[in-house]
Amino acid sequence: MTPTNIIDAGDVLVVGAGLAGLYTALKLSHRPVTLIASANTRKGSSSFWAQGGIAAAIGADDTPALHAEDTIKAGDGLVDETIAALLAHDAADRLQDLLDFGVPFNKDENGDLALGREAAHQRNRIAGVSGDRAGREIMKCLGRLAESSPSINMLNGFSAYELAIEDGRVVGIFADTGKHPFGTTLIKARAVILACGGSGYLYATTTNPEFANGAALAMAARAGATIADAEFVQFHPTAIHGMGDPAPLATEALRGEGAKLVNAHGDRFMAAYHADAEMAPRDIVARAVFDEIHKTGSVGLDLRGHIAETLDDRFPTVASYCKEGGVDPHLSPIPVAPAAHYHMGGIKVDQNGRTSLPGLWACGECASTGAHGANRLASNSLLEALVFGARIAEHIDFTVPVRASSSPQPPKLAPNTTIQQVMPAMQKLRDCMARHVGVVRTRDGLEEAFKQLLRLERVAAGTPDLSNMVVTALMITAAAYQRTESRGSHFRSDFPEKHAIAERSTLTLDAARAIATTYYDAHPHDQETDGSQITA
Repeated sequence: MTPTNIIDAGDVLVVGAGLAGLYTALKLSHRPVTLIASANTRKGSSSFWAQGGIAAAIGADDTPALHAEDTIKAGDGLVDETIAALLAHDAADRLQDLLDFGVPFNKDENGDLALGREAAHQRNRIAGVSGDRAGREIMKCLGRLAESSPSINMLNGFSAYELAIEDGRVVGIFADTGKHPFGTTLIKARAVILACGGSGYLYATTTNPEFANGAALAMAARAGATIADAEFVQFHPTAIHGMGDPAPLATEALRGEGAKLVNAHGDRFMAAYHADAEMAPRDIVARAVFDEIHKTGSVGLDLRGHIAETLDDRFPTVASYCKEGGVDPHLSPIPVAPAAHYHMGGIKVDQNGRTSLPGLWACGECASTGAHGANRLASNSLLEALVFGARIAEHIDFTVPVRASSSPQPPKLAPNTTIQQVMPAMQKLRDCMARHVGVVRTRDGLEEAFKQLLRLERVAAGTPDLSNMVVTALMITAAAYQRTESRGSHFRSDFPEKHAIAERSTLTLDAARAIATTYYDAHPHDQETDGSQITA
């Protein structure tokens, strides 16, 4: 198969138009930049739905050292302390960038930035926008700037599915426009930046949109990149239950304002799980909510009182979700449950966003910088995208020439397969991950996941979206299987204690497949079912 179209992006190609992609493109806009995005990329980006804001130690009682300390503590032994210090130090400058771009951050009565608090922060340091609409307002602002910039060429409607490799170097990406029969476009560049989001949509219950399907991690892994900390998936404890896919989010800032978690009996329970109760780290709150749902049947977030009275003004997004779902927070708690929310793992990068593959950089949720460790501190995700987007823009290398006559070949595809045809298999994968690689994990469950994923891999052959989902799911499962301890967001009920020495994990796709197939080869009876039955 040969590309049906070839586009020369010149110096730099940014893949993804969420916060990480838009901001990085704007920081690079002193030179020509090509930015590619899927259709409906703004609402399809996880950044758009972010409610909390951006963490920055700019209060009179705060310091970057305290911010770094909280980041390290939340990461449960696996945060790179140098990276945490860098993240906290650069936060004020990156926040100022957004102010200079015109982002209308919340202000107090004195006209200063209004700073809120979220779980595991020892100071008020969360800068929000329009109440709980930080993500959408930042995206709207940066999107307008990128679209009006004469040096940013935006290619909308392209979905990247494979890296183009030549002589061991990334020289571009292969993309599809969603039209059938399947068309292949090769977009070439001297440097490629992956900024196309996380992996939450691999789970049946998630706060992430469908575009957060692990494509960036899978593309890099298939090309041989090192993946770090893939087992660490953060489950947000208060996704609003029963209100759609993806599940809408009840922001953590509500608990910062005093909202209480109650079980089906109406009893508060968090104090029994952690001294900080509702303000405990997210992994602890998520497991507590998970446990109470299994014990009592349901959990609710109780806003009755002053929070409910001011909800429309202070938390308009949550207020609108309640109205749409027929929940009156003045009268009853909002039903909540844990949902896959953020992937701490990703493509391993250095402090300047460079991956292990020549020609490839990564930032945003698809990257693993070492800033989050085993459990991301609230509101550090948008900050990380900004900090590393700026560092990539400062240090990226455009000097390697791309041969004009070269044309790397795309993988063999199944041109007549539509997304509707693979949807049943995608749902099988999402159900498998939620059941076996979710909030609580076991050896038996992870082995069952291997069995199902290896079958799905056969079904996925030649179908880019499903193939990428399977690869990323396999990376997460293999890393979780290897980590025989419980740490941060990774909880093994068969290994509930921590190892004495905290170590980050790294895997390649070949190593992950070896882990999965070693189990599979030892259980030949598990291979009896034809994988084609998965789509039935």
